[in-house]
Amino acid sequence: MDELKQIMVTAQTWLDGNYDAETKAQVKKMMEAEDKTELIESFYRTLEFGTGGLRGIMGPGTNRMNKYIVAQATQGYANYLLKVAKQGGFATLKPGAPVSVVVGHDCRNNGRLFAETVADVFAANGIRVYLFESLRPTPEVSFAIRHLSCQGGVNVTASHNPKEYNGYKAYWEDGSQVLQPHDKGIIEEVNKVRMEDVKTGGDKDLIQIIGGEMDYDYMMAVKSVMIDQESILHQKDLNIVYTPMHGAGRQIVPMCLRSWGFENIHVVPEQMVIDGNFPTVVSPNPENAEAMTMGMALGTKLNADLVIASDPDADRIAIVCRNNKGEWVIINGNQTNIMYNYYIINNMKRLGKMRDDMYIVKTIVTSELIRKIADRQGVTMTDEFTGFKWIANRIRLWEKDHTFIGGGEESFGYMAYDKVRDKCSPSAICLICEIAAYAKDNGMTLYDYLMKIYMDYGFQRETTINVVRPGKSGAEEIAAMMVNYRKNPITEIAGEKVIRTRDFQESIERNLVNGKWEEKEIHMALEAKSNVLQYFTEGGLKVSVRPSGTEPKIKYYFEIPAEMKTPADYEKATADAEARVPAIKKSLGL
Repeated sequence: MDELKQIMVTAQTWLDGNYDAETKAQVKKMMEAEDKTELIESFYRTLEFGTGGLRGIMGPGTNRMNKYIVAQATQGYANYLLKVAKQGGFATLKPGAPVSVVVGHDCRNNGRLFAETVADVFAANGIRVYLFESLRPTPEVSFAIRHLSCQGGVNVTASHNPKEYNGYKAYWEDGSQVLQPHDKGIIEEVNKVRMEDVKTGGDKDLIQIIGGEMDYDYMMAVKSVMIDQESILHQKDLNIVYTPMHGAGRQIVPMCLRSWGFENIHVVPEQMVIDGNFPTVVSPNPENAEAMTMGMALGTKLNADLVIASDPDADRIAIVCRNNKGEWVIINGNQTNIMYNYYIINNMKRLGKMRDDMYIVKTIVTSELIRKIADRQGVTMTDEFTGFKWIANRIRLWEKDHTFIGGGEESFGYMAYDKVRDKCSPSAICLICEIAAYAKDNGMTLYDYLMKIYMDYGFQRETTINVVRPGKSGAEEIAAMMVNYRKNPITEIAGEKVIRTRDFQESIERNLVNGKWEEKEIHMALEAKSNVLQYFTEGGLKVSVRPSGTEPKIKYYFEIPAEMKTPADYEKATADAEARVPAIKKSLGL
């Protein structure tokens, strides 16, 4: 009851404050409703500006995405940028020049409103803004920050979340999402800002609109990823179907594919329409098979080789190819990463482009097959925390002495070059088409190519289980689940003894040696920590548990080995691995 009283007091400040009439009417309606659930969810906290920025359901209230919360966050970010500039903390800022940022948005509802709000607040603080003329891919925002030597940037997007969401990604001068110590510094500044502190109505001359010229430069950067042009020339008629899922890839992806030499490109017309309500899909998430239905239908009609999608902000991808029966098969995020790394390493070696200083990166929850490939090929590989900001951090740490040639994670994302410091669907799409062209040039389909990798390195099935727990009670439940796993360590999974565990929050790895547990410290980049638990069994199972940092869910990642002697065994091996999932879930209390 005390909490509800405080929420009512907070909501009343919105009725009494300098907010627009429509917002006040919506708040008043929530306050007067008999059921106070919506009011509580909208005001029980202030939407947290986390290490990646903001993400939440749109609507009025302190715990919702709206122009006021966006303006408040931007004021805090602006304060921090100016503070760092005053201390001489930017390598890209010339003496006497104003701090500058890039601002973009995707197709989501209110995206343009929020982006213009961000630009206005920055300009009111004397910061130069390069504002994209309309929706653009997240990776292009990352590219533009480095290309224009800016000190930061914001992209208004909620990536692949449902239509009710929007978000705010904050970037640093190297084009990556902010990391420590700047993430904490920005959060501290954002938390200090009150609505009355927000500056608006800045000099319009500080806002410069950008578009076509940046698109061209970005397209040329994407083209630099190409490894084997010969295969593309031979297979320029590779039959490709592409869908942007109503989002930001609709123009740039076909442009990039054509620049690489692909000529037989088709699009799903219904999904080329920009629409933040995503009317043709249940959820605009390429990880969901349902989202690929229309693309596959067109692919069947056109007898396509590949069906490819990007998500609303065009950083993630989905790939569908034909199996050896001619049926459509969705390639999961781990499999795409396996193919990317296998292809890059083998074909750069074949063409004499590989050097000893080159390396690849994966995240800790991504397939261990990638480690096998790198180890056998003698290529350096690093394991980083989940999120492309950590891959970008590795590039930053090693850029003087090493050359990055590819990195990705299981969540349908890949980054094949360092000109973009975030996952990048235009380059990933072009590269997977190059791989398909190379495979076809050598008498294989993309599916055959994947089977070849399994024959060379062994099969395992990667499966992700998402347990969704929305709202305040859900967040508390997820936190309690992680506490319970630490208080009651899991010693057996699906009948197999756990022989190794890793706790990235406590930075401790435990190994079972001769019946005794031995501990050692885990040292990650920047000595950072993450709320992730991992278990490895004597039979080769790997299980990772991680609460999502951007969505109301806890994620379980399973890597399950199974026997596969020939490509014809793939379906059986997959089924055998999937058959073990219920036992694994039971061991985890699910």
